[in-house]
Amino acid sequence: MKEKTIDYVLRATWQAVARMYNEEASKYGATMALGFTLLSIDKEGTPSTALAPKMGMEPTSLTRTLKSMEDKGFITKTRSKKDGRSVIIKLTKLGQEKRELSKQTVLRFNEVIKEHIPEEKLNHFMEVADIINELINEKSIFTPKG
Repeated sequence: MKEKTIDYVLRATWQAVARMYNEEASKYGATMALGFTLLSIDKEGTPSTALAPKMGMEPTSLTRTLKSMEDKGFITKTRSKKDGRSVIIKLTKLGQEKRELSKQTVLRFNEVIKEHIPEEKLNHFMEVADIINELINEKSIFTPKG
């Protein structure tokens, strides 16, 4: 059997996780992206300019998600009192309820994984993921050695 590449395993695993979360979210009229956004908004509100970097998303992708969330009544947008140019995203009561559903879904996923994978293996997985992220952030993946 041909050996799988690291990026293939990462991509296939992430696609499986995303599919699972989207299937679960669809039961509540939501998407994984919407749930992730709900979990990324602080209880006291988050500046819209801070949200995309916090989530590792492009601002244009986030704009569509925020528009959908506003249309569904999950968030409100208000001008910052400190800086009138800045927009603060806050969860509505309905948004807080959906955030709690998203949180419980993520916690349940983590519980199931922890039930099936020993802590030592999970720690190794986290270490490897951190190193991969560091290498990518340092932009040294494709830089020749020496």
